[in-house]
Amino acid sequence: MAAQEIVDNGPEARINLRNEPVQARSAARLSALLDAAAAIVDEIGYERLTTAMVAERAGASIGTVYRYFPDRIAVLQALAARNLERVLERTTDDLFDVKNSTWISAMTASFATLVDAYRNEPGFRGLRCGDVLDLRPPLLERTFNSIVADRMLDSLIERFGFDDSPELRFRFETVIEVTDALATRAFARDPDGDIAFLDASREIVRGLLSEHLGQP
Repeated sequence: MAAQEIVDNGPEARINLRNEPVQARSAARLSALLDAAAAIVDEIGYERLTTAMVAERAGASIGTVYRYFPDRIAVLQALAARNLERVLERTTDDLFDVKNSTWISAMTASFATLVDAYRNEPGFRGLRCGDVLDLRPPLLERTFNSIVADRMLDSLIERFGFDDSPELRFRFETVIEVTDALATRAFARDPDGDIAFLDASREIVRGLLSEHLGQP
């Protein structure tokens, strides 16, 4: 799913882009603006980002920025949507990878993908999937972690044939919340991630899910 599809089709992650990038040249320009925003987030945090900074970093005019984004919040939302798209795509690939023959190995690979995003995806450590943004108004109908949890659990159910249930949905969303919190803590002061917190997250995830999914 492309970032624009998340923007248009996902009420939880709707973003107000002024012009949909339907041509390759336009899409490349939008990508460059988001790359610039990601670099700025890494350097000074999302709170201080401005549209003027994005234009300067991308080597574009301020008018180009406003062609796509009405304000700085829209820039950050679009970057968050791209982060969400990339993380979901990569973790879904992990869950369906034939090398990961059990749910534990699949989840371990997905967790490694999340850690890699913290380490190497520009702008991810500071912005993640946008859960740090104040989006009022309007309030989001669901949190980004809830979206990630549902998508990942859908993939696990499809791959391994687990029985779906509200209890499992709640347990899995709890797992994603715990993972996000501990990963955020692990990378708060260490760009490589504090191994103790990352290991703790893996153990908690395994314990919480084993009660429902069993030991492979």
